[in-house]
Parts: sequence; structure tokens; C-alpha cells
Amino acid sequence: MAHVYDPALLRVSGPDAGGFLDNLLTRDVGGLAPGGVAYAGLLTPQGKVIADMMVWRDRDEAFLIETAPDRLAALAQRLRLYKLRARLEIADVSAAWRGAALIDPAAPLADLGPAALAARDPRPPVAAARALLPAADAAALAKRLGPATSRESVRAWRLALGVPDLAEDTAPEELFALEALFEELGGVDFHKGCFVGQENVSRMKRRATTRRKLCRIAYDGEAPAFGATVEAGGSPLGDVRTSAGGFALAALRLDRALEAAEKGASPTADGRPIRIAPPDWLLMPAVGGRGGEA
Repeated sequence: MAHVYDPALLRVSGPDAGGFLDNLLTRDVGGLAPGGVAYAGLLTPQGKVIADMMVWRDRDEAFLIETAPDRLAALAQRLRLYKLRARLEIADVSAAWRGAALIDPAAPLADLGPAALAARDPRPPVAAARALLPAADAAALAKRLGPATSRESVRAWRLALGVPDLAEDTAPEELFALEALFEELGGVDFHKGCFVGQENVSRMKRRATTRRKLCRIAYDGEAPAFGATVEAGGSPLGDVRTSAGGFALAALRLDRALEAAEKGASPTADGRPIRIAPPDWLLMPAVGGRGGEA
């Protein structure tokens, strides 16, 4: 399945670009090889997610930051706030590029064409081929790849994996990085130098205090509404976010969900039965097991 889309892109270029981004983002990106990509985020000083992103290294040594369209302006504003005297330029280059994804781990990167910056999705559960390519090449690429995959199909695919799209599933600055699954998705490096919000992220990791997380749930029939209350045994666990194709993400207190499961209490969303179904890669609180269904 091929999905060609209009990305939201910032280009950060100049002699200080790599060090500037390394000092801010949750992962080091300055050492990426041309064509390489990393999943990272920019946090508030308190450790909440302003925007997550794919950071690409362009062939001319610049960096292309791909984020959600409705997070682009806030991200650009925050980067310019931190720029100070750094020797770099920040520009919106969205119109010059198109994005592409092959939702098939076996799909060869060569299918995306020689002009593309192409790589495997750096988030371990995903592994799809993805690329940025000049806008002029997008039509030819779409024709070569065949019938397009709809955005709805992409949404259902990623929800079946249990992978969030923070722009769809959360509000800006709502969740802490570890609540947004940055650890599971390879979006944070606990051994790198300082980054904005590092103190709180490190403290939550060290003390194992991340009990609320985005977690996959399963349902039958009509999808639960965005914001529907999830509860078990009369106790609230959290609320539903995006739903499609029998799966949804919910922001849940996983410790309470595990305790409810141990007591045999069945979870519901606005009174309708659901199943809490964390993928096997989700790091669960120490009060219970991991993986499977609760």
C-alpha cells in the first residue's frame, strides 16, 4: 500500500544546525548520514510534548524536520525563540516536497525513486518504507506505485499497530514524553547530552512513575467517540482518542487497568464493552504484566 501526502517541513541549515538541534531535541540528529532519519520531539521545559517529528538529513547537510501540519507554526516559533546567535536559517519548505510511505515492511526502498530521501521508519513497531521527494517527482511516483492508500486506511493500520499520531490523538503540550510512548518508539535517548525537558523525562524514567500512557484498545461494532470515558468496576481509567477498524488509542492509567483486570472488572467506554489490548512492545507499569489483553 502506498500513501503519498503533503508534508509539513522546516529546513534548518547552516554551520550550527546540527549542534543546535542536538541541544534541543530528545535525540541527537547531528550525526545522521545524508538520507538518514530519526524520530524525535521538542518538549516544554516541564517535559511535555510540543511536537514530535521525523528529522531527515538532506544531501546538502541541511536538516528537514517533518511534523504535523497543525504543529508546524508552533514548532517554528519555538525553534526561532531558541536560535539566539546560532549560525543557521529556519525556513518552511513544505511546498517544495512531497512525502511517501509504503505500508509494507518488505517493500524495497528503491521503489521510492533515486531522487527521494528514503529510509525505514525509525520507530521499531512500524518499519515501513518512507521518503521525502521533490514535489515535481510526486506524480510520477504515485503513478508507479499504483492505487493510493487513503488516509483512513493509514489511520486504521497504525491503530492496529498501537502507534500514536500525536497530532490526531492528543492536544499540544498535553502529555509527557514517556506518556506519549517516546521510549517505546525510540524517540528519546536517555544517554545523550542535555535537551529541553530532560530533567523531568529522566526522573520519570528513573523512578518508573509513568503510569498513564497511550494504549491500544479493541472494540466491536461502532467506534467509541473521541473523548469517551473508559472505566472498569466503576473507576475511571482514562478516555478514548482516535478510533478506526476495530482499534483505538486511549490515554489510560495502566496501573488501574491492570488492577481492574486482576479483580475481573470488564472495561467499558461510555458504557459499551471494550478490550484493553496493549501491544507486546508497550512498557507496562511494574504493578502487572505486559502485552496481551486486559
